[in-house]
Parts: sequence; C-alpha cells; structure tokens
Amino acid sequence: MTTVRLPLFPLNSVLFPGLVLPLNVFEERYRAMMRELLKTPEEEPRRFAVVAIRDGHEVAPSAPGLPDRTAVPDGGPAAGFGDEPVKAFHAVGCVADAATIRERADGSFEVLATGTTRVRLLSVDASGPYLTAELEELPEEAGDESGPLAEGVLRAFRQYQKRLAGARERSLSSGADLPDEPSVVSYLVAAAVMLDVPTKQRLLQAPDTASRLRDELKILRAETAIIRNLPSLPASELTRGPTSLN
Repeated sequence: MTTVRLPLFPLNSVLFPGLVLPLNVFEERYRAMMRELLKTPEEEPRRFAVVAIRDGHEVAPSAPGLPDRTAVPDGGPAAGFGDEPVKAFHAVGCVADAATIRERADGSFEVLATGTTRVRLLSVDASGPYLTAELEELPEEAGDESGPLAEGVLRAFRQYQKRLAGARERSLSSGADLPDEPSVVSYLVAAAVMLDVPTKQRLLQAPDTASRLRDELKILRAETAIIRNLPSLPASELTRGPTSLN
C-alpha cells in the first residue's frame, strides 16, 4: 500500500483525474496552504488533495451563529467540519497539481490545478495551520469490456449534449473533441454530466473503469430521457457551473 501525506482542501464538489480545478482562495487556512506550496520548487509538483464534503461547510462561518448571536465563530483548520474532520469528508478524493498559484494584493490567491490520481482518505491532522491527510493512492483498473463501454458512453453523452443544447443546435462537442481512452472518457463524462455530489462521488470511487462506464451509461440514458420530456428546461444555464468560492 502506497501512502502519502498532503495538504487537504475540502470542497462541495468532486474533482476527477485529468480535470481542471480553478480556485479563489481567500480563507486564512487555505492561504497558509498556498504559501507553503509556493515554497516547492517550480520543477516539482505542488500537490494537495481535494475531497468532497459529506457533512460540513466549505467556507467557515464568519458571523455569530444562532440562536446566540454573540457567539464567536469557530476558527482554525477544521472550522466547519466538527470534532472529527475525517468523518465530515467522503473517503475517496483526488490529488490536485497546482500549475498556477498567483497571490493577489489583498493576500488571497488565484489557483489553477489539475486532478491527477485518486486517493483514499485514511486520517486527517488538524494540528497545523491547515488540514493535512494521510492518503492511500488508488490504482485505476480497466475492468471487463471497458473499450466497448466507452464507445457506448460517448454515443450516449453526445445525445445528452444535444438535448441540453437544443434539438436545433449543434452538439456542444464534436466527435473529434472527445477522447477514446476508456478511463479518460469515464472521468470526462463524470465531470461533465449535471449530477449531485453523492452521484459524482459514487462515480469517482467506482472499483474500476468498466464499472464507472456502466453506471454512466445508465445515468446518461435516464438524464437524456428526463430532458426529452421537459422541453422547457433552461439548458443554457444547465451547461454552466459556478467556480468554488475557495
């Protein structure tokens, strides 16, 4: 078992390998993380782990709480995640490699990172200025019939895109824009389809590529059928997602 200890960045979203993650970092605990990452030589990866929040708040409370309006909000690296932060997060996350970390005049950071490797969360340490975690790297197994499944998922994904864009409009991506390597297809589709966090998390932690693709095929067929029966759906808004505040 290969383990690694990395800074931990919890989000209300799921990061997949190969996908780009823009971040606007303004909380002090994450500013401290970025300042530390900037000490890493440019030729080395500046890595941190992203996990989806199961129970907690992406941004720590910054105002007195209820019912006591005079209460001081919790601070520190684990603010918003309870006494045992490891229980607040989903067990499988993704390592992110920060290609760009730019500090603004006000001390906040603009970060552009890319997901690389899936990891399993083993423990969380809140003793420093930001959370760190011990993580087990998870291999990506192909599984049975991943190639044919990827072809089927791509066909279903194109139909899904056409329904979102509108029957009279071109698909959002042509076939030439889409990959054909099964694991890449599985992660691209998982990130692109409009799903809630628990469903995306299920796809991230699938035991192998083939299992993820089978699940995606069912999801795409179901979602496309729903969109087909809801012609008034505001598709232009569905194809856009907000950037995380952090």
